[in-house]
Amino acid sequence: MFESGTQKPTQTASRADFDFDRLSRQPDVEADNLFAVDASDRLILDEAAGALAGAGAGNVVILEDRYGALTLGAAALHGARKLRVYQDALSGEHALERNASQFGLDDCYRSLPLGEELLTGAKVVLLQLPRSLGELDEIAGAIARYAAPDVLVFAGGRIKHMSVGMNEVLRRHFGALNVTPARQKSRVLIATSPIATGASDWPHSERHEDLGLTVRAHGAAFAGTSVDIGTRALLDVLDRMKPDAESAIDLGCGTGVLAAALALQRPRLRVIASDQSAAAVASARATMDANALAERVTVVRDDALSSRAEDSAELILINPPFHIGSSVHAGIALKLFADAARVLSPGGELWAVWNTHLGYRPELTRIVGPTRQVGRNTKFTVTVSTRR
Repeated sequence: MFESGTQKPTQTASRADFDFDRLSRQPDVEADNLFAVDASDRLILDEAAGALAGAGAGNVVILEDRYGALTLGAAALHGARKLRVYQDALSGEHALERNASQFGLDDCYRSLPLGEELLTGAKVVLLQLPRSLGELDEIAGAIARYAAPDVLVFAGGRIKHMSVGMNEVLRRHFGALNVTPARQKSRVLIATSPIATGASDWPHSERHEDLGLTVRAHGAAFAGTSVDIGTRALLDVLDRMKPDAESAIDLGCGTGVLAAALALQRPRLRVIASDQSAAAVASARATMDANALAERVTVVRDDALSSRAEDSAELILINPPFHIGSSVHAGIALKLFADAARVLSPGGELWAVWNTHLGYRPELTRIVGPTRQVGRNTKFTVTVSTRR
């Protein structure tokens, strides 16, 4: 379904050497209130211990492992081998690589896109429950479609982030669902008896006549097929953005709405749509296909703008997230601002929309350059920063 991943051969792991507390979030944001592992990771592994021991090499799949706790815990503590892993966030893939390296577990897994190769024949699936019911629906449908008929799915999370809706989604794709007792404010749902439903109905599609655009979205894409109000605030000022620019980047593009609108408005502009989410990248590509823009907008999966050269863009647009996981944190926005400043050419413009209460203007001035307010209401502020 999504982009291809990285293949790794197998190596024996050591239980004695493994310590959850040594796991790092890098290259994701590190802070005192942000962690690479939590009680739900440990609970999923404990509930699945017997299944992992009897699964056999190559039969275990790990989904949405945030920084490697599930993958490396399954290998080092439960002897799982030839693990197949899918993580939507590229920063999560990189964190898993770094953490695996420090424990000598580089060769215990391979990263794959969500789809047939990842899940075919899987007997045990460990899943960190996503916040989005749409993402859970797409993942659960893929498991039911490709995994072994006797697959055991251990889907866990923090109770405060779980909802009855998750049970309902899983019951659409599995004939049986067992809810385990809570522990340390975490819980695991065990799904069995997959119900195969044929081809996936993802990505979903919606026509927005007011924009002249069709938006397509996979389950994990922010805002789905709708156009969020922050993005609309930038759409309202597209015609004011550096009119002489020849190259532009939609940073954190999501479903690609801004990139598509910019390409339609300025046919000569070279546009890149960039996001670290595999689902967002797949969604943006589908959106470009739906609007006959695939040859005019290049969609890339990137951690911030790490693959972009310095001074290589004249215009960057961003609607940055203000959450990291479940925590409100400015770290991710500041990281994106800093990379935008590096990639912008002198005199280039960064157009940003952000929640007004966050007050990013001083930081934008410090990181990028002189920043002026273009629009503001009680919810959002739109600014333009000019690279020094």
